[in-house]
Amino acid sequence: MSMNSDKEYHVIGLMSGSSLDGIDLAYCTFKSAEKGFDYKIEFADCVEYEDGWLSRLKNISDGTAKEIMQLNSDLGRYYAEKINEFIIRHKLFGKVDLISSHGHTIFHFPDLDFTTQIGEGAQIAAITGIKTATNFRLTDIAYGGQGTPIVPIGDAMLFSEYKYCLNLGGIANISVKQNGKVIAYDICVANQVLNYYANQMKKPYDEHGDIARSGKVHEALFEQMQELPFYQKNYPKSLDNSFSRKEIIPMMNQYDISIEDKLRTFTEHIAFQISDELKRFPMMKADEQMLVTGGGAFNTFLIETLQKECDMKIIVPNEQIVKFKEALVIALMGVLRLEERENVLQSVTGALKDNIGGVVYLP
Repeated sequence: MSMNSDKEYHVIGLMSGSSLDGIDLAYCTFKSAEKGFDYKIEFADCVEYEDGWLSRLKNISDGTAKEIMQLNSDLGRYYAEKINEFIIRHKLFGKVDLISSHGHTIFHFPDLDFTTQIGEGAQIAAITGIKTATNFRLTDIAYGGQGTPIVPIGDAMLFSEYKYCLNLGGIANISVKQNGKVIAYDICVANQVLNYYANQMKKPYDEHGDIARSGKVHEALFEQMQELPFYQKNYPKSLDNSFSRKEIIPMMNQYDISIEDKLRTFTEHIAFQISDELKRFPMMKADEQMLVTGGGAFNTFLIETLQKECDMKIIVPNEQIVKFKEALVIALMGVLRLEERENVLQSVTGALKDNIGGVVYLP
């Protein structure tokens, strides 16, 4: 697969992850290449949500239909304002062909045939004056797929040298290249839970995993978490953002143990679940490597724990790729949508076919 050979795209990719650690904005250049794409992240910023927004986003899944639609519109305007500030900051006037926005997931229930990412694309296009692509998961759901993960198209086209690509975000998910196809799915909750307990200690996150490192594994809790029905399912499978709030955290709160012990136990749980899933895919060579990105890649203790559990070598790339890989891939998905080419993979989601996800709004 190669892009229109005489075309170069300049795209702002926008990603808002389930861990609510901020809005990732990446200005990316894409050119066709012999194997996939040449790409460059020219500029990238993570813009923190103000407290008012954090509260609205955390609680909106319990909101009324009117409140949800109001937030969808408000968030689109908010994204547009942040994009305009990004354009001013990096002097990008007249240099952006497309804004490609993932939006913020508030519902994800593929078994019920729907998923919802808010942050209205029409608002973004109107306020920025730039063509905008968004809502990349809906078509896949319509074709019977999970609608997630969608990042593996980037693993295939931009990071083809790695057989395994692991994202440690609010939710941990993996993509594996096998027999000419990409297989990918959600493994377990990750930073959503780690950040939740760090917040209870008045910290935004457990920096380097130092708090978890100081704790001890609570064996009964560890064993109980392993029994969750989600872990018994075969791929394709995906997690809704409510899983941590409805399943994991209530289970952990049943135990009268310190936050340090909860963080240690859950860190070990993440590492175990990932290593257990990797056993499904036998290593074909001794020097196999796994690329690890997402905020959890900065959690030194989590990476050390994972390396002890896994046979292959873990590669944490440069800070820009760790932080902004998802925004980069969302930008790529927007380019593929403009060219009316498949950007969501059947082998990943279980849909009836590879499909072209995304709605395009013209300014």
